[in-house]
Amino acid sequence: MSTRVRSPTSDPEVNAPLEKKMRLRDDMMGGADGIVEEASNSAIGVPGPTKKASKKLKKQKHLLPEPYSPGDVLWRDVVALLGNDIVEHALRHGTEWDSPFGHRDEVEVEVSKLSSNGDALAHSPAPHPPWVIVAPFALPGERIRVRVYRSARLHSFADLVEVITPSPDLRDDSRIKCRYFGKCSGCQYQMLSYDSQLEIKRDVVIKAYQNFSNLPNESIPEVLPTIASPLQYGYRTKITPHFEAAPKKARKEAESGLADSIDKPDWLKIGFNEIGRRTVLDIEECPIATPVLNAALGPIREGITNNIWNYKKGVSLLLRDSIEHLPTDMSSIPAPEAEKHICITNHKATVRDRVDSIYFQFPGHSFFQNNNSVLVPLTSYVRDAIFPSSKSSGPTHLVDAYCGSGLFSLMLAPHFETVAGIELSAESIKSATENAIINRLPEGKCSFLAGDAANIFSTVSHFPPDKTALIIDPPRKGSDEPFIQQLVRFACSTVVYVSCNVHTQARDVGMIMEMMKREGSGRRYVLESLRGFDLFPQTAHVESVAVLRLV
Repeated sequence: MSTRVRSPTSDPEVNAPLEKKMRLRDDMMGGADGIVEEASNSAIGVPGPTKKASKKLKKQKHLLPEPYSPGDVLWRDVVALLGNDIVEHALRHGTEWDSPFGHRDEVEVEVSKLSSNGDALAHSPAPHPPWVIVAPFALPGERIRVRVYRSARLHSFADLVEVITPSPDLRDDSRIKCRYFGKCSGCQYQMLSYDSQLEIKRDVVIKAYQNFSNLPNESIPEVLPTIASPLQYGYRTKITPHFEAAPKKARKEAESGLADSIDKPDWLKIGFNEIGRRTVLDIEECPIATPVLNAALGPIREGITNNIWNYKKGVSLLLRDSIEHLPTDMSSIPAPEAEKHICITNHKATVRDRVDSIYFQFPGHSFFQNNNSVLVPLTSYVRDAIFPSSKSSGPTHLVDAYCGSGLFSLMLAPHFETVAGIELSAESIKSATENAIINRLPEGKCSFLAGDAANIFSTVSHFPPDKTALIIDPPRKGSDEPFIQQLVRFACSTVVYVSCNVHTQARDVGMIMEMMKREGSGRRYVLESLRGFDLFPQTAHVESVAVLRLV
């Protein structure tokens, strides 16, 4: 049995112009925005270099991925698969960039494991030297055919051409609900059962703390099972399809009257990135988006097609699911299913959302979690972590760092005497303050202050540390050392770290624990619990919640 994914003969790149064929070679470098490393060997993969070109390649500078970036996370998985001895040997002899595969080479491999980014990892087959193949949409134990398009340090990226031997235990293609799956870069796991997805995401959290926390194993608790999303499809409340403006040739034809002004041009693609390519895949529907967004997408696409010649450059669209109106009487709110939802497309327009019985308003361009269905389980888990049933009393004060529009502050406010939310964005602080008023929180219960989280503790110096809980929910880059230094000096009783990037979370948690051990005068933080939350089913992404207690 085999599953055909992308036929070599139907690949649109085969007959593409040379400049398009080269677009993903990136000079065989590891990726952009990285750390420069001088290369002592030629970068293999560009076929038939001349002597002059070879000398140039030898002097080429390779880019190493930024620490904690997806490329760095992948590198740790590559090292784990090859083994330290093989990697150290290649680094010592300067052969780590000498790919045994050229551009568009096809090879059959057996998948060994999944990377934390959701790609399949496989050893290069004999007689090739130790090397890792990275390919999408394949599962452990499967035999696959792939086509290499770019090589990096001890690994090569490849398109999946064919699943020759599917995994009988993991793969069931009848689960796939999207006609673009296998081409669109948005989802990775639609062929898997949901239980398998949750287990894979638990493994991602485990590996993150092994690779990036610098903590001894005995300091890391067993990672708890991943909390599921109540919705596995139709959950995403925000999507951002995009498209490119007309190519010069097409525009000239339109201006000369040769272009068809009625039908959608073949070159116009309105959608998301195609896997492994810098091209847009035309998308008419997205099954993980809410029904409201999918209903709006068709007319929006039609409007773009009808007015495409008015666009001078590419556009990134915004579609956000929003409640149409807030209740006129907040003391008698309707059932969620009774509220009408609309699609917001203006970045400056007001979006309205609801979590349990709490309402939130914020501008269309502002951050708010994109899976509403999991927000009650998430905020309830954070509440229960701060107030465990085993303790007779808990914190009375809450500091919500990176508070955004006030999600945690407002959801947890009934359980605290005083809540302080801190956020760098003045606009978000305005939204959070208005949201407290909308939900009729007692005056003075919540205060929201615009300021850098690095200076957060100067604003709450009057809070009693032993009665204060801290929630950290930073962007993907995580926190920084000045913030962590202040956290350690303040020494609040409980820290709950919510993260959209478990790798920077692991780094920060390790730093918090180590710094408190050094400077805490006998006190230390214990990592009490650790678990993932699935905010994006069908994808490789996992959020993580770490709970630290001062002892």
